[in-house]
Amino acid sequence: MKFTVNRTAFIKELNDVSRAITSKTTIPVLTGLKLVAEADGLTLTGSDADISIQTTLSIADEAAALSIEKTGAIVLPARFFSDIVKQLPEQQMTIEIVAGFQTMITSGSASFTINGLDANSYPHLPEITAANSVTIGADMLRQIISQTVIAVSNQESRPILTGVHFSLNEKTFLAVATDSHRLAQRTETLSTDNTSVADVIIPGKSLNELAKMLENVEEVELRITDNQVLFILGKTLFYSRLLEGNYPDTTRLIPKESDTLITFNATELLAAINRASLLSHESRNNVVKLLISESGAKITGNSPDVGRVEEELHVKKQEGNELEISFNPDYMKDALRSFGNIDIEVSFTVPLRPFTLKPVDNGDSFIQLITPVRTF
Repeated sequence: MKFTVNRTAFIKELNDVSRAITSKTTIPVLTGLKLVAEADGLTLTGSDADISIQTTLSIADEAAALSIEKTGAIVLPARFFSDIVKQLPEQQMTIEIVAGFQTMITSGSASFTINGLDANSYPHLPEITAANSVTIGADMLRQIISQTVIAVSNQESRPILTGVHFSLNEKTFLAVATDSHRLAQRTETLSTDNTSVADVIIPGKSLNELAKMLENVEEVELRITDNQVLFILGKTLFYSRLLEGNYPDTTRLIPKESDTLITFNATELLAAINRASLLSHESRNNVVKLLISESGAKITGNSPDVGRVEEELHVKKQEGNELEISFNPDYMKDALRSFGNIDIEVSFTVPLRPFTLKPVDNGDSFIQLITPVRTF
C-alpha cells in the first residue's frame, strides 16, 4: 500500500472516524485505525464494537489531492498515528507499507515508521440493506437528539434507559428518553410517506457522537436491522448497536390535564434557576422551590451553610390553583436549554406529581417532564 494525500482533507476524515476509537477496549485491533487503499479511493474505519464509523476519500476529490500508487490495507495505532499526522510539517503526506506491517509516514523532511496490524484481523462491518430505511433532514435529526438525549440514564443498572427510544411509522417519528426522574419526548411529522416501521433503542452515547457529525450534512438516511442501526451521512457511514429489550410505556407518565398553568420565557427562567442553583448546589439535597400564588411566581433556594436566595419571576400568563413545588434545578436547566429563547408553558397537577414543559406555539410535539422532589 502506498498513497499520497492532502493532510488537511485527511485530518478532517480522521477526526470523524476517531470518534469511534477508544483505548478502553478488550480487542487490541480496535485501538487502531483501519486504512484501505483501493483504485478509486481511500477508506478509513474506526470502531469500539458499539459504534463504528467509516468514511471514504475519493481520488475524484480535488481538495484531497489523493494519489494511490499501490493498493492495500493496514491497521495503525490510532492515537500515535493521529498525533503524528497532525504534527507533520507539509501539506502533502505519503503513507507506505515498507515491510510486513511496518508503515512509513513521510511529509517534507519528516519521516516516521510505526508498527501496524493485519487488516484481515479487523472485524467486518455489518451489511445493512435499504429494505427498512427512512431519510430525514440532518438539522431535524440533530435537534431531536439534543432535545431528548439529555434525559437518558447514566446508570448501567437499567441499561435500557441509557438509550433513546426511536419509533417510526408511515407519518411520524417519535423519540423519547427517560431516566425515571425526567423525560424528554419529541414528535415529528415526516414530510413524505415513510414505508418503514421501526421500534428501536439507540444508546445515548452513540447519538451524542452522531450529533457532532451532522453540521455540514443536509440529509441522513437511517437503515435498521435487528441489532444495528446505520446512519448514512453522504460518504460517511455511522453504525451503532441497538439496546435489547422493551422500552417502558412512557405515555402514561405524561399528565393529560393540569390544575395550574403558567407561561415563562425559557431563557429568562433558565437565568433565574441558574442564580438559584448557585446556593442549592452547596446543599446536600440540591433542591430549589417554586411558589405560585395569586400575586405571581417566586423561586427560592436555600443552603443552611451558605444562605438563601429568593427571586420574583417574570410571568407571561398564569391560571389555575396556587402551588408550592420543589425540584432538582439541574434537571430543570437541561430541559430549559433544549427550548432556546421561546415562551414555554409549564403545567402542574399537584406538588408531588410530575410537571411538564412545552413550547407555547408547538402543541404536544415537544414535551419535557420533570419529577418533583419531596422535601418533607
